Parts: sequence; structure tokens; C-alpha cells
Amino acid sequence: MKLLRSYFFWTYERGSFHYDIMVTLILLFLFVSPRFIDFKEKPVKIVPLQHSEVLVKVQQGPENEARFVYEIRVDDLHGAKTDPEIKAAILNVVEPIGGEVTLQKYTPVLDTKGHIVAYDATVIR
Repeated sequence: MKLLRSYFFWTYERGSFHYDIMVTLILLFLFVSPRFIDFKEKPVKIVPLQHSEVLVKVQQGPENEARFVYEIRVDDLHGAKTDPEIKAAILNVVEPIGGEVTLQKYTPVLDTKGHIVAYDATVIR
């Protein structure tokens, strides 16, 4: 009982055997527990929050090709619904920023409820 109380109240001097055991147990918990405990955390998709804000990411292309991914909010596409309208709206947003580009593909970015909040547009210069 005295041993448990000493561990609980952390009464051992630094550098002692029991102190080292406590520190080792704490470090083991910190580094091993995420492998066995599911915290149900998922990475949050970063979407530009302000109007007319566009997130630009560099993507590795073959043969030193300049390839970028532009993340564009749905609100900035001004209600485009069909595929040609979406492509034209994406190019209207991207070309003032990146110059003359070719739209290779676009993919929707969904929020946690499954609603489209933005598009990732892959373009080539």
C-alpha cells in the first residue's frame, strides 16, 4: 500500500529506480497507446474559409512538369452544376492566378456530412 501511494503521489527522487520506472511507464503509455486505443480522430480537410481564397498545392509531375492542385470553394464557382460549367468556372478562377493552364481533372472535396464544399482542380502549365 505504501508503495502504491508513493507512486501515486510521485514521492521518489529524480534518478532513483522507482522514478525511472514511473517515467518509463508514462512514455510507454504515450507512444504505445495510440496503436491500441481508437480515438476516432480523422484528419481535417483544410478548405479555404474566405471568399475568393484559393489554396494552391504543388504536385509532383512526370519529367519536371509544372503541376498544381488548386482548391476552390463551391461558392466561387457561381452555381455551376454541369461538367462543362464546372470546368469553365474552375478555369475562370485559376487562370487569373496561374496564367494559361490546362485543367487535367477535378475532384470534389466533401465535408463530414457528405456535402461538396470545394473542388480540387489539378492543372498543368
